[in-house]
Amino acid sequence: MSESTARTSTVPTVTLNNGVEMPALGFGVFQVPDPGECERSVVAALDTGYRLIDTAAAYLNEDAVGRAVAASGVPREDLFITTKLWVQDTGYEATKAAFAKSLKKLDLDYLDLYLIHQPLGDYYGSWRAMEELYSEGLVRAIGVSNFYPDRLVDLIQHNEVVPAVNQIETHPFFQRTDYQVLMREHGVQIESWGPFAEGRNALFTNPTLTGIGAAHGRSVAQVVLRWLVQRGVVAIPKSVRTERIRENFDVFGFVLSEDEMTRISGLDTGVSAFFDHRDPVQVTRLNEARLPE
Repeated sequence: MSESTARTSTVPTVTLNNGVEMPALGFGVFQVPDPGECERSVVAALDTGYRLIDTAAAYLNEDAVGRAVAASGVPREDLFITTKLWVQDTGYEATKAAFAKSLKKLDLDYLDLYLIHQPLGDYYGSWRAMEELYSEGLVRAIGVSNFYPDRLVDLIQHNEVVPAVNQIETHPFFQRTDYQVLMREHGVQIESWGPFAEGRNALFTNPTLTGIGAAHGRSVAQVVLRWLVQRGVVAIPKSVRTERIRENFDVFGFVLSEDEMTRISGLDTGVSAFFDHRDPVQVTRLNEARLPE
């Protein structure tokens, strides 16, 4: 990692497989559909120093993110904006149209990262379209989300551009360590969604995490984010509370020991806290989820 040069930001960066620098810590807006609340939280995040903002067509808040970016006064070149393609828009032509729609909602000339949100539908057609968008300079990097190892390797082996990022569920109870090794071998950066497992498995009162937090004078959330950063996992925590937004950003002033990292590794269950994207019931549910026009 190298120190980011983004104005007022002290977040280190990871280097993607095409040389693009991506902040190691960002701000997510999943489950923040209220336009005003989303805009306020993104403005607060940018004011705090976050430069990576992660949204998606399926979050229904790209417009609010775009307004917050415009209002922030942060130079565009200092920002790293990610959005995602939903299942109903997979396929070559549909992807081109969906990308243009997202870009318009965000009020941007280009994206920093565009992801296929789910490994469903005609994502091979989507990838061909995304490769063209990338070659045309409309997006600085392209990647995927929720791809399990078999789907990721297959996509890599049948296309020219290797995904720069795979954004997957990663938290203390589902650590994806072996998968991270596989991704690293293929040059794919792992990015965590749900770093706090949405509080499941009593994460915020877990004795191991609270004990480590107490030793550093830090919250459980800060311990988890620090653990991810030290593993080389990009994280995008979400909050609509300014004090939490700032707290989640303050994870670069302490270091977890090897023993503490090992203790956290012992929390891994190897099982999703949410659902398996290979479950036919979940595949049907995701395929049937339609976005409003």
